Amino acid sequence: MHLVTVTFSGAGRPQVAVLAQGEEPTTTEEELDEGPSPILPEGKELLWSAGAFVVLAILVRLFLFPRIKKGMDARHELIRGDLEAADATRASAEAEVVDYQAELAQVRAEANSRIDAARQTLEAERQDRLAVVNAEIAQGRTAAAAEAEAAKAAARDDVVGSAAQLSALAAERVLGRPVDASAARAAVEATLSAGVR
Repeated sequence: MHLVTVTFSGAGRPQVAVLAQGEEPTTTEEELDEGPSPILPEGKELLWSAGAFVVLAILVRLFLFPRIKKGMDARHELIRGDLEAADATRASAEAEVVDYQAELAQVRAEANSRIDAARQTLEAERQDRLAVVNAEIAQGRTAAAAEAEAAKAAARDDVVGSAAQLSALAAERVLGRPVDASAARAAVEATLSAGVR
């Protein structure tokens, strides 16, 4: 049976050795050279990396950072402008609200004054109309009282006339002689006057 061993030289080239059964691999110090460290980079790589970093830092500082800063400043100015516009709009809206409330108070005051004026006008018209109606009612009462008094007087005259005729006729029958109609009327009026009191 054969044993295969693979070793790497300092240059990083693999070396394959085939060993017979029981044979020990023989290595020298040159063959045991481990080669480049996987953790520690070589000097050339460090120089190239440092140079690339410096070039990238210069490019970022000269080209990219100013553009980013310019964009950030523009955005900051835009936001600040928007905030100022919003503040101006808010102040304008508050001023309009104050103006609206003042106009509303003025309209309400004017409406109340018009309502009061209309109320006073209606009250004056009502008082005038009541005075006219009361005068008409008083005049109607006076006329009705006069008519009632005239009707009462006419009724009294009719009653007195009828009673005088009836009493004159009754006295004629009782006395058997004719009675004066004016005397009978005077007697009936005297009797009614005494009874009305």
